[in-house]
Parts: sequence; C-alpha cells; structure tokens
Amino acid sequence: MDGIDLDHVDRGSRQDLHIIASAQPSSLSQLVLRTDVSGMPLEWIDYKEAARLYHQEQVAYTCGRSIFRLCGGTNARTGERTVLDVNSIVATVGHTGNPGNSRHDYVPPLNNQTLFRRDAYLCLYCAQRFAARELSRDHIRPFSQGGKDTWNNVVTACRRCNNLKASRTPEQARMQLIAVPFTPTYAEYIFLKGRRVLADQMEYLLAHFPRTSPLHARIQRWMA
Repeated sequence: MDGIDLDHVDRGSRQDLHIIASAQPSSLSQLVLRTDVSGMPLEWIDYKEAARLYHQEQVAYTCGRSIFRLCGGTNARTGERTVLDVNSIVATVGHTGNPGNSRHDYVPPLNNQTLFRRDAYLCLYCAQRFAARELSRDHIRPFSQGGKDTWNNVVTACRRCNNLKASRTPEQARMQLIAVPFTPTYAEYIFLKGRRVLADQMEYLLAHFPRTSPLHARIQRWMA
C-alpha cells in the first residue's frame, strides 16, 4: 500500500483535502476504477477524485485491494487524525452516467491509443508486435473507396504494412488480415483506456466483457 500525506482540515462546514507531501510519482499515477452502484464500470479516476468521493460519502462499497492510504491532519472538532484507505475499485451512488447502459447505439470514440490496445499492439497484417510509435491506423476499405473512420473499418498496422497496402483493400493488395476488427463495448473501452490496469481491476473488467469478446484471448497473449 502506498502512503500519501494529506492535510484534512475540518472547520465548521468546511472540509478540504490538500496535498502536503507526495509519494513516488508511479504510485500517484495509479488510477482507481469507478463503477455505479450496480457494479457497471464507469471511468478511471485519480486518487484525489477518489478521496473526494469517500469524503462526500458517495462510495457505496469497494472491491479489490487497498492501494492508497491517505493520512490527514488533525480534525479541529475531534482532535483525531483522519486516515482514509482507497481501494482499487469503488462503487458510487447516484446516476450511473454510463452511456453503454442508457444508449443502445453508443459507440466509443476512436483513437489510436485504444485501437492499438484493442489489437494488442499487433500489426494485423504481419502479426508482429510493435511499440506504439511504430504503429499506425489502417483503414481496411480506404477513404478513396468509400471507407469510413469507424471501429469496424480500422486495424492496427505497422508502418511498413500500411505503406505496402497503400490505398487498396486487403484483397486488392493480396494481404491477409489475421483478425476481424470489432467495436468495443463500454466495459471493454474502459479497459482499453486504462494506462496501468491492476490484476484485480482487470479481473473485474473481464467479468463485464461479452463472452465472445476477442479481448479475452488477446489479453492472454498480451500478458504472455
């Protein structure tokens, strides 16, 4: 567990959290998974937002292990020091805010970071794994042939394969895709957005993926 010193001042109705000493940058960068009260994943939040939710009694329950211990100053009313343990997964009360639940036509925004993670940093033409800086977004059906910039029409490709394919379809370029592109569900998208997903967070998110999701197998290969 990481220890982070905070000054928790409580004077009358004022209740604030202020950082007075920092922990290691790597520990401060770890994000907490927020869910709604039914357990559906919502978003990633930092430790300061998590502390605010605890402080305002918006946390209904927690899952996973404790990853931060926030140590406050002396409470002006009680004379006691506040200590708050923040778990890796927190369920919050109120409106879900999950567009994946409220909108059947919801499509997550497309960007290269989540696309490369969807495809496990593999070029879907040559099947080789690359660093993100060596990858690109390839449109299966090019714009010049009526293709669109959508999840089902894009794959991760190394720059060499992308240049080789050029403005052609895979069939025209005689190049074989090793996997079929797909549009992530909201839970899958939350995983793809995670910068560093802890084991208990990953297990929790995997339980919310469709059983047929290609990510199940891709994550196993990714971690191998």
